[in-house]
Amino acid sequence: MTRKYIDCREFPSEMNCSVAISADSEKELLEAAVQHAVSVHRHVDTPELRTQLTGIFHDGTPPIDSPRKG
Repeated sequence: MTRKYIDCREFPSEMNCSVAISADSEKELLEAAVQHAVSVHRHVDTPELRTQLTGIFHDGTPPIDSPRKG
């Protein structure tokens, strides 16, 4: 099984969030990412949000340096 991650640093935001979350399973990562999106970024937990988040998961672990371009 390949570790998965999602990295807020990839997406410009007013708060310049630097959180990256990784997990051993897509299910575990999705739950943590949804909790973060709702509590920090004030998104609403919807099926659409979950689909969007799953679509930006990566295999492996987050890089040390920010992947943000710009």
